[in-house]
Amino acid sequence: MEETKMTVPYIVYEGAQARHERTIKRLIIIIIIAISMLFASNAIWLYVWSQYDTVEYDYTQDGRGVNIIGSENEVSQNGAETESTSENQKEQEG
Repeated sequence: MEETKMTVPYIVYEGAQARHERTIKRLIIIIIIAISMLFASNAIWLYVWSQYDTVEYDYTQDGRGVNIIGSENEVSQNGAETESTSENQKEQEG
């Protein structure tokens, strides 16, 4: 078989190269925009997430397995033995 070499005119080759350069430039711009939007979206959700307040409770145990959470749960008034309950009983008895 005989190989035939086809020649491409220089102007056609330059046109194809110019098209590829424009395509690559557009792809680079799209990549930069995508990366910047990724960082922006992460920054936004981290900012929103840090706006919430955390609620902390103090946990103590009275020695009988009754967990006392916070100070507004009225455990001392329902008969659990705590320091404040024993002081209240002494005051009531005396």
